[in-house]
Amino acid sequence: MADEKDAPREHLWERLERPAPTPRQTLTAERIASVAVGIADAEGLDAITMRRLATELGVAPMAAYRYVAGKDEVLELMVNLIYADLRLPENAGWRETMRTLALGTRELMLKHLWLARLSPQAMLSLTPSRMAIAERSLQALGDLGLDADTMMGVFRAVDAYVHGAMNYELSLKSLMQEHGWTEGHQVRADLGPQMTWHMRTGRYPTFQRYLETAIRKDALEWQFETGLGYVLDGIAADLKI
Repeated sequence: MADEKDAPREHLWERLERPAPTPRQTLTAERIASVAVGIADAEGLDAITMRRLATELGVAPMAAYRYVAGKDEVLELMVNLIYADLRLPENAGWRETMRTLALGTRELMLKHLWLARLSPQAMLSLTPSRMAIAERSLQALGDLGLDADTMMGVFRAVDAYVHGAMNYELSLKSLMQEHGWTEGHQVRADLGPQMTWHMRTGRYPTFQRYLETAIRKDALEWQFETGLGYVLDGIAADLKI
């Protein structure tokens, strides 16, 4: 007979799925997540500690441990809570589903800047709301008759575009916040001396043409949606869907 200590520990969602043996008190997993999200939105992930959570929740320091084993599980609750706001359309085609997924993810990342700073473990956490999003997305792709590998490849291609595009956008947003800037021209003014030197070398004529003629330098939403359209067009053309 295997030693009890060798048995796999129940994960967070398995524990929360079981009915509570006693009526729920004021402290719940959802309330822990909501308070933690509020702290992270205002002060960043580093501000979240079990002691800080207890203070904000108005409970004893050890009370939250009835629901979570520590900060890692708090992060899972947070991810689950905010992704529950991302709703994908029912009975929609693959392109509308993927577009809604991309735009919805961008909106979440702009609203909750700490999402881009999660640890790999938290970033890849399998929460119920994220699993529901993946299921609906894959279902829309599966309806095309794609094999399992291609289906997942398309899903990950769109996801990779979103996170790649948002890496630039959120870095720009962080830089502007750090300096108190509110307009794109302030960023360009700060980078001006470097850019002027590069342009004077004559090595980058195409980039110079962009600088002189582009009219949507600060239209980040337009840039995102345009790039997304190119990705979806490419998928459609390659798979003939």
